[in-house]
Amino acid sequence: MTPEVVLYRGKITTLDPTRPEVTAAAISGGRIVATGTDDEILALAGEATQRIALNHRRVIPGLNDSHLHVIRAGLYFNLELRWDGVPSLSQALAQLKAQAERTPPPQWVRVIGGWNEFQFAEGRMPTLEEINKAAPDTPVFVLHLYDSAMLNRAAIRALGFDRNTPNPPGGMIARDASGNPTGLLIAEPNALILYSTIAMAPKLSPEDQLNSTRQYMRELNRFGVTSVADAGGGWQNYPDDYAVIRQLDEAGHMTLRVAYSLFAQKGGEELADYTRWLGMTRPGEGSETLRVNGAGENLVWSAADFENFLQPRPDLKPVMESELEAVVGKLAAAKWPWRIHATYDETIGRFLDVFERVHRDSPIDQLGWFIDHAETVSERNLERIAALGGGIAIQHRMAYQGEYFIRRYGIEAAKRRPPLRKMLAMGLPVGAGTDGTRVASYHPWTCLWWLVTSKTVGGTVLHDEADRLTREEALRLYTAGSAWFSREADVKGTLAVGSYADLAVLSDDYFRVEPDEIRGLESVLTLLGGKVVYGSAEFAPLCPDLPPVSPDWSPVARPETRGYDNSAPAPPQHAHTPIMAADGRVWETGCGCSA
Repeated sequence: MTPEVVLYRGKITTLDPTRPEVTAAAISGGRIVATGTDDEILALAGEATQRIALNHRRVIPGLNDSHLHVIRAGLYFNLELRWDGVPSLSQALAQLKAQAERTPPPQWVRVIGGWNEFQFAEGRMPTLEEINKAAPDTPVFVLHLYDSAMLNRAAIRALGFDRNTPNPPGGMIARDASGNPTGLLIAEPNALILYSTIAMAPKLSPEDQLNSTRQYMRELNRFGVTSVADAGGGWQNYPDDYAVIRQLDEAGHMTLRVAYSLFAQKGGEELADYTRWLGMTRPGEGSETLRVNGAGENLVWSAADFENFLQPRPDLKPVMESELEAVVGKLAAAKWPWRIHATYDETIGRFLDVFERVHRDSPIDQLGWFIDHAETVSERNLERIAALGGGIAIQHRMAYQGEYFIRRYGIEAAKRRPPLRKMLAMGLPVGAGTDGTRVASYHPWTCLWWLVTSKTVGGTVLHDEADRLTREEALRLYTAGSAWFSREADVKGTLAVGSYADLAVLSDDYFRVEPDEIRGLESVLTLLGGKVVYGSAEFAPLCPDLPPVSPDWSPVARPETRGYDNSAPAPPQHAHTPIMAADGRVWETGCGCSA
């Protein structure tokens, strides 16, 4: 068969053990049909074959984020001012001021995750006074991880908060001496106050949500992402909030492959929701670019253990086991896989007690279920996960929360969190991702950089060298590893013959750049099923057109406020912002030393 596309003169990392690196590949029907030398592959080309010279650039399989809230994020992307990768607080505040001046009433300026104070050269948070000065009239909401949020005075007025406003469930409104709200929202004991406040802000119109989702997919393509396992999210109701992504799929506008999970939204109604959803759809239903993956990451609200390391570990209520067992038992009987959020080993142990009981009646070891996060999981619980056929989706959340973890538990406890080397040695399925966009950034190269260097975005080194991954190991987790989590390992994650022709041509050689330069990598040519979905540099003429950003005042319409405008900066070095570890030592971020 004459190939439709031939790529040649490249350095193609296939992750296929039979031919790990080649210079050329042939594509037909959206799949890789041959790999080899330039001469071998060019000899297959016909008159109608599109030939793309790769100019000796490094090529990798398309990145696959095993945990990203891409569907929800797409609905809001055009509204959000991203501080992801911004190197200084002064620059972040200048962006905030400029965006506030452009944003029309009644819209807000929203900074929704993807940053922390340790990435800034100043090594500190913005103050409420600085936020009010930057935006005196336009409402502003700034989310900090999942522990707090800052509102300016205009947002307090828009929400109607005053001294008589009670604390909402799951959080506290900070107040001054007179009882008036200061603008600080504190997530204690959980993040519900943050979720619910974000939900009060105006949304985009349906037309703008379509545009926003396309812009967000293009943004991910810019970094070489071609697949995502979507983890649902709070206020992401099925099926209502999936209408936009379905419309894009039906119109042929998808530039990612998305496998989505159904996330329980309301406490006390989880079993009823899953019973209803099991009658509406099933895993695998959909197209090659949009399909149902299973249940989760929230199965029941009583099982939520939010990873706020500024607070003590949450102790889940005794009712959790019975509620979780009812849902998991129904899923297992219907042969539905699930994913479930669990940060702490204590939580994971209690979940596994439930899963083991369910397994006796409805075997789960062939379903492809998995734990999300698992930062503090023990070796004993890893063994139990393996025995039940489970996997673990890990993310670079410690790159954003490592300093806070050290403050509470000490540097020794932060090492090997999560215990990646142990997981791989045991042969567990492990997939890499980001958990973007509300805590960590959606930026995949920060995750790959963290896997290789074990640094936080503030420069703190968390793992000993022996516990860090090689570049190939890290890449494999972000490609072939993640494919297991949507049960697509036979067609995703490598550039072997028969696999999807999903790939990224990189701006520099991932295997040769200095470690801190990994964060600055981008794709200059991204293919999905052999079709170009993104191109820049010499491949810009191949890039498909995209409608202009709407609304035109969106932060996304201006490159200087998109986040990661050109390349992510190296973390600040020797910022020496002291934080107190749990053992009483002072840990200085930015230099990897303790005193």
